Amino acid sequence: MKTNNLGYPRIGSNRELKKASELYWSGNITAEELIAIGKNIRKENWAIQREAGIDLIPSNDFSFYDQVLDLSLTLGVIPEQYAAFAKENLVLDLYFAMARGAQKGGQDVVAMEMTKWFDTNYHYIVPEFTKNQEFSLLSEKIIDEYKEAKVAGYETKPVIIGPVSYLLLGKEKQEGFHRIDLIDKLLPVYFDILQKLQDQNVAYIQFDEPFLALNLSDVERAALVQTYTQINEKFPNLKIILANYFDCFGENLATALSLPVHAFHIDLVRCPLQLDDILESNLLTKNTILSLGVVDGRNIWKNDFKNSLTLIQKATDALGTDRVWIAPSCSLIHSPCDLDLETNEETLTPEIKQWLAFAKQKIDEVVTLRNLATNEITENDQALFEENTLANINRKKATIIHNDAVKNRVAAIVEKDSKRNSPFSIRRQQQIDALKLPLFPTTTIGSFPQTPEVRSWRAKFKKGELSPIEYDALLQKETEETIRFQEESGIDVLVHGEFERNDMVEYFGEQLDGFAFTKNGWVQSYGSRCVKPPVIYGDVSRPNPMTVKWAQFAQSVTSKWVKGMLTGPVTILQWSFVRNDQPRSVTCTQIALAIRDEVVDLEKAGIKIIQIDEPAIREGLPLRKEEWATYLEWAIRAFRISASGVSDDTQIHTHMCYSEFNDIIQNIADMDADVITIECSRSQMELLDAFADFKYPNEIGPGVYDIHSPRVPSSQEMVDLLEKAAAVIPIDQLWVNPDCGLKTRHWDETKKALIEMVKAAKQMRVAVHNTATL
Repeated sequence: MKTNNLGYPRIGSNRELKKASELYWSGNITAEELIAIGKNIRKENWAIQREAGIDLIPSNDFSFYDQVLDLSLTLGVIPEQYAAFAKENLVLDLYFAMARGAQKGGQDVVAMEMTKWFDTNYHYIVPEFTKNQEFSLLSEKIIDEYKEAKVAGYETKPVIIGPVSYLLLGKEKQEGFHRIDLIDKLLPVYFDILQKLQDQNVAYIQFDEPFLALNLSDVERAALVQTYTQINEKFPNLKIILANYFDCFGENLATALSLPVHAFHIDLVRCPLQLDDILESNLLTKNTILSLGVVDGRNIWKNDFKNSLTLIQKATDALGTDRVWIAPSCSLIHSPCDLDLETNEETLTPEIKQWLAFAKQKIDEVVTLRNLATNEITENDQALFEENTLANINRKKATIIHNDAVKNRVAAIVEKDSKRNSPFSIRRQQQIDALKLPLFPTTTIGSFPQTPEVRSWRAKFKKGELSPIEYDALLQKETEETIRFQEESGIDVLVHGEFERNDMVEYFGEQLDGFAFTKNGWVQSYGSRCVKPPVIYGDVSRPNPMTVKWAQFAQSVTSKWVKGMLTGPVTILQWSFVRNDQPRSVTCTQIALAIRDEVVDLEKAGIKIIQIDEPAIREGLPLRKEEWATYLEWAIRAFRISASGVSDDTQIHTHMCYSEFNDIIQNIADMDADVITIECSRSQMELLDAFADFKYPNEIGPGVYDIHSPRVPSSQEMVDLLEKAAAVIPIDQLWVNPDCGLKTRHWDETKKALIEMVKAAKQMRVAVHNTATL
């Protein structure tokens, strides 16, 4: 029985990759220095896994930005707009330009589109395909990292996104074809990669085909059969591991199990019942191996060894120990690196810490489970089993988890709690009269740049080096300066800048009961962006107001409207490590009631525009469409509970980013937010088509510039986008805003871009006025 790992966190135990990447982007280290840091992280990861006892250690799970972008570069899938840039710059700079955009040496290129990786908070760069797309082996990263590991003394298993999933992750940039049609052109380049790996005497290769967990068409299933049949015919001696995760095979089961591969990896955390389906199907050939994903790769709770061993025993009874491997459910990229780094008992108490496992500990759990399942038990294994059993018992009995008042409040919710007083058509007129905003009103999504100075204040305050009075004085000064800039630049609806906040979820979690926090529990969201999700361990409630103080202060220093800024219940749920001892819907409803209390208090404090961000609504969708309705019912209800405690003339905004909306546009309308702002700049307003086709009734702010890129767009670029928007959405419904918050940007580029944005809005107003007077 082997131990198998699908992928390991690549940010480094102390976020070395984030720090190095940002130093490179700012010109403070060389490409060689950045590459060397990446090599050190890889070597450390391989060492951790081998020392723990992992048999199948992954390579090519490292990336400087995103594994999908890596594969696009490997396969030569570089959009035409980067051709000139590619000729004059390093491949590394081309890579980052595709991810982030670039203004360099007189060249100005925009970033490629970015979206969520299935139902996670990880973002990937979307491949772009044309009808006559050509593929070629442009980079040998996959081969090079395998060779690098071998030289360092590690035999690894290269991890590659499978050909079918790679195509389905992308999008067509022309009409008249489907990207799956490109499979015949794509496969020869995969064969080149496999040949080079075979020449290196590779033993195992892992192909990730997570689309096997989605609803596939007959054509897409046929492409899978074609792909793995041809791979088997050309490379009969390569041991191919086909990895599926995040859900069951579902109706793809027969197709998947018919594929001629050496091993199947299955996610038994998300879908434990599929083990019975597979074992009872009689579709596995007599030598095929099952890799059992029994350790949760996406959450931080300690494994329940007794439950896992029951599943493992069931598999070994049917297949024998030689045909069963033990593994995490998915890549550990979604887990923090090392629980041993958590030494602050104030934020993470020993009682809660005993219930947790991060990536390094999950690797140990995999190995211990293998030992327990094969009766190769040492005294240490026995001690770990007893410790695991006790920790799980302690968690079930813990008094800190349950709050009867919260449970009773959830049980007492009635239908009117999730409805505004009047329909939007009535509310809208009241808001027009109360707010008196111009056509194409301008605003931002909420946060402004958090400079090193601002972050240093927060660190000093936490260490006790600044008193509360001193800290507040600094934040008040920064907030007022930001208000003044917004006034001077002509922005219509202002924000206070959120300088007191560390993260849009963590900040709220720190003030809610039922949450715990880590010091080093970082996970990658995209590129160098790392987040530190809170841990929801118990029933959630709001003991005190969370944002009223700063919203009220900001409103007191300006005559313009200031938005109250909140994170919505679904996003707090999705972007936290959520307790797994009750339905997610119940936890989400508890959070919704806490946010509702805050919304009501903001209105009482004189805040007439309140934004409840829900960027994770789309991300939370189950992978299979037949399960969507149940999720959407409780998720939309939770948002409405949070937003429905205010009067009609209080305007509720929400924000969503990097999502496809076509399939859930009715549900977005059902949220009944007065204004929704969305990411549209990278997709060149394509995402608006769903809202236009649906005839979305409420107001909408399509993002007119990409804040994830350092480039400053011109006002004419934004006018062009607004004209595209105005062609499909009535102009009296349109707002003008960036596509996301500005926290990660620098002040210089932020100010320039927002001045250009206001200029664009004014140009649109003049154009409308001139048209009206003709």
